[in-house]
Amino acid sequence: MILSPMATGNGAFILHERLEGSIKNYKVLPYSPEKTFFPLSLYYIGRKTKSEIIHTTPDYGLFHKRRGVPLVLTFHNYVLDKYMRAFSSTLQNLHYQTDLKWITKKSVALATELTAVSQFTAGLAKSELGFSKPIKVIYNGVDESLFIPSKRASANKKGIRVLFSGNPTTRKGAHWLLPIFEKLNQNVEVLYTAGLRNSKRLSFDSRLVSLGGIAHHSMPELYQSIDVLLLPTVREGLPLAVMEAMACGLPVVATNCSSLPELIDEGLGGFLCGLGDVDDFAAKINLLAENEELRQEMGAYNRAKVEEMFTLSRMVSEYSELFDEVLTRRL
Repeated sequence: MILSPMATGNGAFILHERLEGSIKNYKVLPYSPEKTFFPLSLYYIGRKTKSEIIHTTPDYGLFHKRRGVPLVLTFHNYVLDKYMRAFSSTLQNLHYQTDLKWITKKSVALATELTAVSQFTAGLAKSELGFSKPIKVIYNGVDESLFIPSKRASANKKGIRVLFSGNPTTRKGAHWLLPIFEKLNQNVEVLYTAGLRNSKRLSFDSRLVSLGGIAHHSMPELYQSIDVLLLPTVREGLPLAVMEAMACGLPVVATNCSSLPELIDEGLGGFLCGLGDVDDFAAKINLLAENEELRQEMGAYNRAKVEEMFTLSRMVSEYSELFDEVLTRRL
């Protein structure tokens, strides 16, 4: 049995659920993020269930380690560096630079194998934490049979719909949404999700629409109803929203930062803008809004890239091979 203790309410949990549905004897042990306020309580999760491997994240991996059981840790993101301090609250910074950084280092030291979801994340974690262990990069994957391009006709559409998907937080660049929106053409409508932790309404303008919280199983239909994905983010491990939108044949306008250049090919699958460059974000969205052919070309390019590099089956295969290698070395 491969046990995966995971906090709920984030993209990492969704990915580990996908592994559970695809790998025999892989079981996710979900727990509330509130348990991390009392890290010692994590120790008891799944302790009575026999396990051959523990697979979780580095931030609290220390508490899931068992004697004689290999510990595989996956970096889904990294936010403990100085750069992220400006985009984190005072309490978050205090937590990150004291106990969480210490726990993460101890977890890494105990790990049998380390993986990361992008080259950027692997390099940053290694340099920031100062360890010599190798990190295997296993890109996230999406189900390309579920997230598919829309077959709807667009000729009769009166306007263009842009989607911001995720928690509307500073880290996701939500504070730039309204300034970007104010520079968009009148035929552009912006929809944004409330994520799992924030339901604050950004504006009462009828073209800036809050969708509230959207269940993940409803996301394919949502992507198929829009024309462009917008992500003015600050830091990403390897965002599911971008990959899912790409699989649905959408162009993406995102920040030129962290792992996003590993997903989005500039000028081919979308546009990469400077951090917080409101004018550039708006200009690129307006360009796409006025050019249906360009949207279709970029969307088709993104769909092909997902099929080549970011499928669920490829991700499952690479994790399965890693787990098999770990078990073989124990024999």
